[in-house]
Amino acid sequence: MTKTKIVSLLTGASLLLGASIAGATDCKKAVEVPDASKILEKDKLKPPKVWKMPAGCISTDPKVIAIGKYIFHNLNGKKAKTPPPPGLSKTQMKPGKTYKPGDKIPPKQYGNCVACHNIEGAVGAGNIGPDLHHYKEHFIDTKARDYQYVYQQIADARINNKDTRMTINLTTGLFTPEEVCAITSYVVSDKKEK
Repeated sequence: MTKTKIVSLLTGASLLLGASIAGATDCKKAVEVPDASKILEKDKLKPPKVWKMPAGCISTDPKVIAIGKYIFHNLNGKKAKTPPPPGLSKTQMKPGKTYKPGDKIPPKQYGNCVACHNIEGAVGAGNIGPDLHHYKEHFIDTKARDYQYVYQQIADARINNKDTRMTINLTTGLFTPEEVCAITSYVVSDKKEK
């Protein structure tokens, strides 16, 4: 192709493009633009909240500790490699939603705490949040921390650190008070390392 033909083709193409742009209508009417303020308001975190640990929250029952451990070490029911312990499900119905037979129930969201915290038996990054190895020995037994402190950290850590990046588990409704108790019981339990 000669230089003259290329220039001619490019000129023709630019004329066509210019004509189509000149005849274009306002595209804003053709594209749905959601009201971002409503989306932002819906996603906005509730203010920090102090949570009082329920009576009998801390348990040495192996079944409760197994639930806490499972939540701590798994991301969600869909990706969990092993079956959940008794009392915990791989799925969770959304509050207020009516499910019909055959409807798919979404996977239960677990803590995936090992993404940020290291603890006995952890398989995860665990280098962002505090190391929780021997937590009972180092913090509970020495009275540097108490059970209420651990429960609050898991429920809503913003009370003790307004700039925390930790998941807000109870204030957001991600977990129930019983699940936070199970996680707390696991963190403060005596764990045997292999």
